[in-house]
Amino acid sequence: MADDQADALDLYIALSRASQWVNAHTDRDIKGHGLNRTEFGVLELLYHKGAQPIQQIGGKVLMSSGNITYVVDKLEQKRLVKRKASTDDRRLIYAEITDDGRAFIDEVFPKHAGVIGRAVAGLTPEEQREASRLLKKLGKYAQGGFK
Repeated sequence: MADDQADALDLYIALSRASQWVNAHTDRDIKGHGLNRTEFGVLELLYHKGAQPIQQIGGKVLMSSGNITYVVDKLEQKRLVKRKASTDDRRLIYAEITDDGRAFIDEVFPKHAGVIGRAVAGLTPEEQREASRLLKKLGKYAQGGFK
C-alpha cells in the first residue's frame, strides 16, 4: 500500500473514531432529555433558523425527507413543533418550533453545548479552530467529488 493511501486510511479511522466518541457524549445527553439526535437536530435548526419547509429540512440535517416527516410527527406529538401551511403555496408545509419547543431549547441547549465542549476539550481552542477549518475543507472536497 502506498504511503498516501495509508495516510488516508489513518485519517479515516481517526475521524470515524473521534466522531463516534463525540457523538456518544452528545447522544447520551440528548437521550436524557427524551429525544434522539435527529429530533434534536431538527428542533435546533428550527430554533436557530426559524420555520423551514419540511421538504428542505432533510438536506440541512442530513436525513431523507421520508424520515423527516416521521421526525416532525414525533416532535409534533411532543408539542415541540407544529406544521404550518404556506400562505403562498398550498403544497408547501413548514415546520415551526412551538413556544414549548423554544423553552426546551432555551433550557437544554447551553448545557448541551457544554457537553460538546467537554467532549472536544482534548484539543486546545486553537487546535479546535484549526481542526474545524481542515474538516470543512475536507468535507467540501469530498462533497464536490461525490457524483
